[in-house]
Amino acid sequence: MFDIQENLKKLPDKPGVYLHKDKLGQVIYVGKAVSLKNRVRQYFQSSRNMDPKVRAMVSHIEEFEYITTNTEMEALILENNLIKKYMPQYNVLLRDDKTYPYIKITTNETYPRILKTRRILHDGCKYFGPYADVNAVNQIIDLMNGIFALKRCSSQKFPKGFKPCLNYHINQCKGICTGNVSPKEYSEVLDQVIELLNGKTKKVLDYLNGKMIEEAEAMNYERAAEYRDYIAAVNAIAEKQRVVLLSAGDMDVILGAKGQNDAHVILFFVRQGRLSGRESYHLQAMEEDRLEEVISAFIKQYYSGSTMIPKEILVESEPAELEIIEDWLAEIRGSQVRITVPQKGDKKALLDLAKRDVIEMMKTLDEKANLQREKNAAIRTSLEAFIPSLKEKYSGAVADAGKTYRVEAFDISNTNGVDSVGAMVVFQGISPQRKDYRRFKIRTIEGPNDFGSMQEVLYRRFKRGLQGDQSFSQMPDVILMDGGKPQVSAAEQVLAAMKIKIPVAGMVKDDKHRTRGLLHMEKELDLKTDPVLYQFVASVQEEVHRFAIDYHRELRKKSLQRSALDTIEGIGEKRRNALLSHFGSIDRIKEATLEELCQVSGITRPAAEKVLAWAAKK
Repeated sequence: MFDIQENLKKLPDKPGVYLHKDKLGQVIYVGKAVSLKNRVRQYFQSSRNMDPKVRAMVSHIEEFEYITTNTEMEALILENNLIKKYMPQYNVLLRDDKTYPYIKITTNETYPRILKTRRILHDGCKYFGPYADVNAVNQIIDLMNGIFALKRCSSQKFPKGFKPCLNYHINQCKGICTGNVSPKEYSEVLDQVIELLNGKTKKVLDYLNGKMIEEAEAMNYERAAEYRDYIAAVNAIAEKQRVVLLSAGDMDVILGAKGQNDAHVILFFVRQGRLSGRESYHLQAMEEDRLEEVISAFIKQYYSGSTMIPKEILVESEPAELEIIEDWLAEIRGSQVRITVPQKGDKKALLDLAKRDVIEMMKTLDEKANLQREKNAAIRTSLEAFIPSLKEKYSGAVADAGKTYRVEAFDISNTNGVDSVGAMVVFQGISPQRKDYRRFKIRTIEGPNDFGSMQEVLYRRFKRGLQGDQSFSQMPDVILMDGGKPQVSAAEQVLAAMKIKIPVAGMVKDDKHRTRGLLHMEKELDLKTDPVLYQFVASVQEEVHRFAIDYHRELRKKSLQRSALDTIEGIGEKRRNALLSHFGSIDRIKEATLEELCQVSGITRPAAEKVLAWAAKK
């Protein structure tokens, strides 16, 4: 048995991170300290001056662990990583799992393209955003490609005889592949695109208005309507890039707000001196948590997963641990980052504008959070009623804290046993946790054996979790299998063999392939009697099925491409990849001449002749 008093004596007077655990061995709080010896001892002294949150947490502490670090900065980074790993009950937690689109210009290519992306990479490309209006982003990309006839294909080399695609023939591409456009000419066109994305829309709007009027006068009303939609898209982007009278470039504005029962953080994006978007985030926080602590927790958790860190962050009041957070952000960004509380001027005006916006948002945010809380509570109650071991395991701790259960769902997808894959999706309450989704390519099972495939997936998932793999370390409270008794039995056998106690339920479908019930311990719950739980289970089942199907189709498409070329004698992996890289598709390889094939790196004349002979049979 863990002796708290004895272990308090062993604490070192060094910086580090401590983890408090409850009677189940689960981490309920992660904190950092300049001196572990002094900080951890404070929790076990007189509770007279403790706030209610700390007092409640201490009453559940059965043991603690600690990890020493060399510096306070290292402790901050480790603390943040462990909070994300364990999602402790008493820490302030960022619950949202959002990724918003950016507009990307591939300036690392000779002839750059314009794309939509949700990932920011250090790849030498230009990024604009983020934007909340996905439709506007799609329209603006179509607009750019339509007006400026930009390159759309991913090909980088265009050997002699390369055939232009359809976009060239319908005047939607300048024909880079034909050699008629120099990099300098293309760069001049691209400068106009960048100008538009930087908010200088007048020239483009004048051009579009002129074209719309011209097409309308010629009674080409469909074409005029297209220009009208382009104008709306430009205005939509411009609206999100309202001019703010700032000499600064990129910055974020972060405001916290306490609702009736929740904490919210509203993040405003300022890019190139323009307000380009606003997003709200719901945080798990206790009533006693000060707003400065909420903001501090948000900054650490939000920016740890972002490569777009601005040089300045505006806040209403200084967050806790200001200096060390600034140093940490600067280390990630590679240059100085300032967190400031503006007192006057344009930045103060921007902050005041954002504060007025937040006041208007609060009622809506509270209503949304209350509705989500009610749904989570209803689902939790239904699951506990149907799976009693859940309530017994937690002894009411989950319900008392208003927390939710972590649900993992699994499914298998294949075509007659070919390209068999497994999928795992994760929900925390009613919210999908997409960053925790995982895919598995079946390795040990051959043929259409869903039972065996599912056991392989579950074994690999939990083995990695038990081995300490951080991406699998957080264990579920409930496992949902897409299927009935066979699938549930497959999961229970694996868990029993690995000595893991997690309840398993099957998501059963009716004859019309619609969600019907939930199966557990030989009992089936008719979900028609519980609309809220029915909606939840149906959404989980649909999501895991979609995720599995998407991965299977992806592999199937790749295998079809591979198998077509792999049947050619003398065409191995390197030559196959060279052909696909050069021509871009199987169809183009089939259309290629002997001379064109010989121009591919690694393709000799005899090999090219074999490819031609293969293509002639197709």
